[in-house]
Amino acid sequence: MQLVTGGTGFIGSHLLQAMARSNASEVVMLSRRPVLAGKTRLAALDDRAALCAACHGVQVLFHCAGHAHAFAALSDADAEQHWRVNFEGTRNLAEAAGQAGVQRFVFLSSVKAMADPGEVCADEDFSGRPDTAYGQSKRAAEEAVLDAGRQYGMHVVNLRLAMVYGHGGRGNLERMGRLVQQGWFPPLPETGNHRSLVHIDDVVAVMQQVAGDSRADGRTYIIAGPDAPSGRQLYDTMRNVLGLPPRYWSVPERVLRGFAWWGDRLEDLLQRRIPYNSEVLDRLLGSAWYSGDRIARELGWRAKVSLRKGLGEMFR
Repeated sequence: MQLVTGGTGFIGSHLLQAMARSNASEVVMLSRRPVLAGKTRLAALDDRAALCAACHGVQVLFHCAGHAHAFAALSDADAEQHWRVNFEGTRNLAEAAGQAGVQRFVFLSSVKAMADPGEVCADEDFSGRPDTAYGQSKRAAEEAVLDAGRQYGMHVVNLRLAMVYGHGGRGNLERMGRLVQQGWFPPLPETGNHRSLVHIDDVVAVMQQVAGDSRADGRTYIIAGPDAPSGRQLYDTMRNVLGLPPRYWSVPERVLRGFAWWGDRLEDLLQRRIPYNSEVLDRLLGSAWYSGDRIARELGWRAKVSLRKGLGEMFR
């Protein structure tokens, strides 16, 4: 039996669909509340007894659930939510899985569990610790998963995902795509930055591979696609895939930064998120560049979906 947490989310739902297409052995979804489709076991991540019961008879567990907002926390409550769900919830689940005899446990982490690499292409050995509440909670969760693997003799793997995108996603890339499609997104200046991303099909494929490959036991892998475009390259590729004419001009960087400064001030005043601020701009013009060479060397796996093909699927 295979158990999937976060089955109603973007990645979890795609994983369940792939399992159904491959006629996988019995698959059950873990949920806090009843859902209409599929077999479900009920347990909250803070209920250890319920988690132990839910893991009974499970051989493989894919932990996709989490609090996924990767922007800096605006309040202590935001930070506490990251810690409670991403760290404490994952620790509780990993320990329950080990106690119940689960054989294989795959945890979806994030490249944000690492220090900000700046303009460097970072691998898993990049030094430093994350500086956001989200990243800190994911890093602590990774360590809890490895601890549970050692304590219970359970095959465990951490996958540090770059930005995941694809049809049905609700992330930053999908929002950018909708604005480009509607003609509202400004032509970005070329800053030479690199943004790693990975298509959902590659994420599902690697999850299934590491679950069954003994060489992956106890390892942490960055999962990034074959392309790391600049913000401008991403913008141009989107327009091309959508059949829109190219833009030969761009909004100056200083203008974008000026609007972002005002966005920061407004966010401070309102104490809530607004659509455009310095963090958003950094995700467009700054780098977040990661290497997937470790998993290629050790397992022979590489992401296959190109940026153009992935965007075509996203816009379908």
